[in-house]
Amino acid sequence: MLVIDASAAVQASLAADGFALLRGEALVAPGLLWSEVSSVLHELGWRGTVSRELAREALARFLAWPIAPRRPARLVSEAWQIADRFGWAKTYDAEYIALARLMRCRLLTLDARLRRTASGLVEVLGPSEL
Repeated sequence: MLVIDASAAVQASLAADGFALLRGEALVAPGLLWSEVSSVLHELGWRGTVSRELAREALARFLAWPIAPRRPARLVSEAWQIADRFGWAKTYDAEYIALARLMRCRLLTLDARLRRTASGLVEVLGPSEL
């Protein structure tokens, strides 16, 4: 089982075969993943960073990929404690770490800051390590 964060999901969504690397992995994520990925893809299209068509295609790829939303009972309180521990004002990134801790699984991210921070708490991977 593998927790996927928004940075990894956005990259995979933008590539026509981006999720192929994740085939065979049981992907899970906190519920906020869907809002974060949708928001990032919409912003990329809106700003012209990618075409609006590519942004829509990426969203469709993301929504079609089997990622299971998970919200263990202690997710919010665990994320709150992690955010406190690292001095973060927001708990968004902490939810990915908390979910990986609570489910005793790995975390997939492209976010260097999150990777450095989370590596002391959970096993953190980048796409090249799968």
